[in-house]
Amino acid sequence: MAPPPKPRPGPVPKMVRSAVSLHTALYRLTAGRFLGHIGRAPLVLLTTRGRKSGRLRTLPLIAMVTDRGWAVVASYAGSDRHPAWYSNLVAHPEVEVDDRGRRLRALASTVDADRHAELWPRLVELYPDYQIYQQRTERRIPVVELVPITES
Repeated sequence: MAPPPKPRPGPVPKMVRSAVSLHTALYRLTAGRFLGHIGRAPLVLLTTRGRKSGRLRTLPLIAMVTDRGWAVVASYAGSDRHPAWYSNLVAHPEVEVDDRGRRLRALASTVDADRHAELWPRLVELYPDYQIYQQRTERRIPVVELVPITES
């Protein structure tokens, strides 16, 4: 059986941007009660700062709660390049996480190999398509941990 075709990332169509904006607005309006899941996988809203523009960008992502905060996956559906939001948080690791109306500042970091090995099976269990995405690309899909910043 032939492997699934690789997606061809390019400019994000306006329709997709509009859908993400609508999803974000409805998530915020309902504190995640509406559009707060994909199947059984919970979503959070992640806000990053653009690495070039400096503008704030918010998008819904599948997020798994960890002992430190949340884990998200920079899969880009198995593309051979990272999603823009991942490049943004690498450049500006301070982010905001909205988890069902609870908004927190967090520090984002790509997990090391040991932590990746620990989290990846749980993430695939939560959202099995991640395994398909990994098979589509030669890059190791990054797992990013979002750790809340405690106010002192």
